[in-house]
Amino acid sequence: MGADRIPDKLFFRIGEVSEIVDVKPYVLRYWESEFDLIAPEKSNSRQRLYQRKDLELLLEIKRLLYDEGFTIAGARKKLKQLSSKNRKNRHSQPAAASQGDSKLLALMQRELQQIKEMLRTGQS
Repeated sequence: MGADRIPDKLFFRIGEVSEIVDVKPYVLRYWESEFDLIAPEKSNSRQRLYQRKDLELLLEIKRLLYDEGFTIAGARKKLKQLSSKNRKNRHSQPAAASQGDSKLLALMQRELQQIKEMLRTGQS
C-alpha cells in the first residue's frame, strides 16, 4: 500500500499502521528504536499514536529495506540524506502550503464543523 492509500485520519494506532505498512507490530516497534525520525505520540493509556507523516516514513523505510535491499544503517543514512535535501529545498522555495498541509487543514475543518454541529444539537 502506498502513501496515496493512507486513510484520511489524524492519528492511527499500531494495529492500523501494521496493516497499512504490512509488517507486524513488533517490526514497527523495532524500527522505532532504530530510526530517530519515528516518534509516535503516546496516548494517556500509553498507546502509540502515529500521524500520516509517520506512516509515510514507515512506508519509505519498508521500501528501502525490503525493495532496495538497504541495511538498517544504510536506510538510516539514506533517510538523513533525503531529510537534509528536503530541508535545503524548503528553504529555497517560497513559503506556500503543501498539498498535504491543505488536506490536513480541510480534514480539521470538517471535524471541527462536526463537533460544532454536535454541540449545537446537544449530542455527545
